[in-house]
Amino acid sequence: MDDNLIFGRNAVTELLKSGRSVNKIFMADGSHDGSIQKIFALAKNAGVIVEFTKRDKLDKLCGGRHQGVAALAAAVNYSSVEELLALAEAKHEPPFLILLDELEDPQNFGAILRTAEAVGVHGVIIPKRRSVQLNATVFKTSAGAAEYVKTAQVTNVAQTLKNLRGLGLKVIGSDMGAELDFRQADLSGGVVLVIGSEGKGMRRLTRENCDVLIKIPMVGKINSLNASAAGAVLMYEIFSRRSPSQ
Repeated sequence: MDDNLIFGRNAVTELLKSGRSVNKIFMADGSHDGSIQKIFALAKNAGVIVEFTKRDKLDKLCGGRHQGVAALAAAVNYSSVEELLALAEAKHEPPFLILLDELEDPQNFGAILRTAEAVGVHGVIIPKRRSVQLNATVFKTSAGAAEYVKTAQVTNVAQTLKNLRGLGLKVIGSDMGAELDFRQADLSGGVVLVIGSEGKGMRRLTRENCDVLIKIPMVGKINSLNASAAGAVLMYEIFSRRSPSQ
């Protein structure tokens, strides 16, 4: 059973009232009475995804009585994109953000957070849907970095990138099919580095909202790196351009 799994109507209600970040609410199909509707309304107001599921699946997930509802709480609280930008401003640094476009592997996410903490990334942005969330595996793999690197959830990745570009940030997408070698790219100023999902890479709308696409050249027989390894190479390159004396 997941350490961050909370079940039972009163427990889930209090979790939502507490303001703690929640990855997802599970509700049993056919549950529509008053207290369930109250939980649904609280989840909607908090912007938490609600997934309706078969009762036997919920039984298996909770390993016992759940009263038709369970919640997966985040290992640490989420931030907003505005908070990530405010952190950069407070440090008098151009923003350095990472956006993960539907990354699915929690170990990759944890490794990316670990590198991000080492190079001074101001925050990581992930989608609310079809993406790994801040769970216990991510926290463990990050070696505690998840506690220090702010993570924001967004409902619309493309719109978020448009907004950040409007603020003057440069959106740089990592894409094996790109023509530009990352070593020749302009990585100065405020940057959003976009890392796509394992195997699929970035979605079309995400790619279209990048200012530039870069690749990591390879001469070996294996023609790709996993998301965390590629992210580490690019994050350290951006770090070295920003802090050449360190």
